[in-house]
Amino acid sequence: MGTLSASRYLMVLFIFCFYFRTIQSEEKMSFGFGDFGKDSNFESQIALYGDAKVVNGGIQMSGSMGFSAGRMLNKKPFKLIEGNPRKMVSFSLHFVFSLSRENGDGFAFVMVPIGYPFDVFDGGSFGLLGDRKMKFLAVEFDTFMDEKYGDVNENHVGVDLSSFISVKVRNVSSVKLGLMNSGEKMQSWIDYEASSKRLEIRLSKLGDIKPVDTLLSCPIDMSQMWKEDELFVGLSSSSGNSTQKCNIYSLSFNTRTAPHWMHSEPLDPQAFVEKKEEMKVHSRSDCALRILGALLFGTGCGALGALLVVIVWTVLGSRRPVAPEDHPAVMELHNKEFDEYKKFIVVVDKAMEDGKVKN
Repeated sequence: MGTLSASRYLMVLFIFCFYFRTIQSEEKMSFGFGDFGKDSNFESQIALYGDAKVVNGGIQMSGSMGFSAGRMLNKKPFKLIEGNPRKMVSFSLHFVFSLSRENGDGFAFVMVPIGYPFDVFDGGSFGLLGDRKMKFLAVEFDTFMDEKYGDVNENHVGVDLSSFISVKVRNVSSVKLGLMNSGEKMQSWIDYEASSKRLEIRLSKLGDIKPVDTLLSCPIDMSQMWKEDELFVGLSSSSGNSTQKCNIYSLSFNTRTAPHWMHSEPLDPQAFVEKKEEMKVHSRSDCALRILGALLFGTGCGALGALLVVIVWTVLGSRRPVAPEDHPAVMELHNKEFDEYKKFIVVVDKAMEDGKVKN
């Protein structure tokens, strides 16, 4: 009976563990600072390099002089592929910033691997290394039109992959947000979803809610780009040949993982047009596989549920009430049976005596 009870609890525990491991995303790394004052303790998570320094509760990364540059990066590295079996890591970043009116280089969100010379600056755009062949990913918030990199204007956001020539770019003026170097505070959200392999950038004025529509969306498979590399993330800035000030007022960052079966390929509209017929075949097979998977999962859950019901029924059915021998009801029953037995003996004896007398 004890074995059956233990089996029942183990089965319930197994079901709950399987359920939560399957559907829940797991938070891996997280930090956030509403400001960078003395009480924020940001130095436990973030390191400053170059000209970056705390000014009035914010971090001024550049602008104290011409060709000023600075960075702020997290201290603890992370990977975009984790665990066994392998799980792809997504991340989200939110920050508030301002750029003064000069036409400097602006700044960039950056991802760099271990081995990147954090405290080395050589005059490259956004405070990144220009002449060295160092792999990086950057989302540039550019307020200088540099023709050698094919910039569309002096007010754009672009995605850079180990080069200052953006693979995708968006004119901020086209979405009626004004100039990024107006001196006013703005905020940005940068999200990478490993399931769709897509990097999304959103931008708005301070006080507005997070926009539903993206300013810029770019399909990138970061698991292929970085593989097993350990990475640092943060912001990097350069004033260029100006005294443009770049200030960061708040910053939050977190990573999360999802089950491997939730991952899919990036949905690139251009690729969809080029491979329309191929995707039709794939979509039918994928649909069939998903239906089969759902049926198998439902069958498995049903079998586990039935097994659990059988175990519970067996345990409860085997628990019949047993009264102890010294229980009053039992003793009364025994006394009645004994009295009837004595009466039977007396009757038999009397009958035998009568028989002898008659003979």
